[in-house]
Amino acid sequence: MSHISYPLQRKLILISFLLIPLALLVIFTYYPAMRLVYLSFTSWDGISPVKEWLGLGNYIEIFTNPDLFGVFLHQIPYVLIGIIQNIVAIVFAVILNSKLRGRNFFRVMLFLPFIMNAVAVAFMFQYVFDTTNGSLNGLLGLVGLESWQQSWLGNASLVNYALASIGFWRFMGYNMVIYLGALQSIPGDMYEAARIDGASRFQMLWSLTIPNLTPIISLNMFLTLSGALAVFDLPFVLTKGGPAGASETFLFKTIETAFQFNNYGLASAMSVVLLLFTAIILVVQNLVINRKGD
Repeated sequence: MSHISYPLQRKLILISFLLIPLALLVIFTYYPAMRLVYLSFTSWDGISPVKEWLGLGNYIEIFTNPDLFGVFLHQIPYVLIGIIQNIVAIVFAVILNSKLRGRNFFRVMLFLPFIMNAVAVAFMFQYVFDTTNGSLNGLLGLVGLESWQQSWLGNASLVNYALASIGFWRFMGYNMVIYLGALQSIPGDMYEAARIDGASRFQMLWSLTIPNLTPIISLNMFLTLSGALAVFDLPFVLTKGGPAGASETFLFKTIETAFQFNNYGLASAMSVVLLLFTAIILVVQNLVINRKGD
């Protein structure tokens, strides 16, 4: 009877443990991704078995049709407010990393919005931005700023900033906690040496804290920018893409193209474009950070 050597047994055990996760990865990630790319070159209504091959037709439609590609302009407010959100999160992280009385309470209160359900948050802010009985317009009237009162979700030039501000409220505490963990990993000896050399708080922040936070800032900015490209829940729940399509995002348009207009081929191409843009953001961001590091 043949005897299996220990190294071979070890390899067989490792392979057997890897088979199931690899099979799940192929079935639920790689195959759907390849299927998505294939469908992006076809015209398919999602029902009929026949798929008409269009080649690059769907991609040409995306980049030449302003009703499709133009909705990326609606996501600029999400990017701008996302950047401000990270700056504010760093400031709060620095403050709450100091010996502040009640700092744990403030950390919990700032992080609390992140654990709330996204749809529940959207419905809550529906009452905040309500034109007649909303708390925001009520507050403005209370402090004598009646001229600022308006339909926040009905104004095409402001609706995306209003929606993006909800994301600011919800995710700022999450980013703050990540920055706070990174700050606590910086050795205290570095700050002590900087104080001995006569560095001010701003100099320590700019020359010591920020450079040590660069990898975490890179991660959070990638998550922020990719999230800004994939906004769906807030405009879907609060505005349904209105007014007059002013709050439609690219992902909102993609889902609408697939499930409302039954154009799965074009929707698949839009999904591929969104994936490519996310990859481009990651590459550009890494190039910028690596050049800064050099």
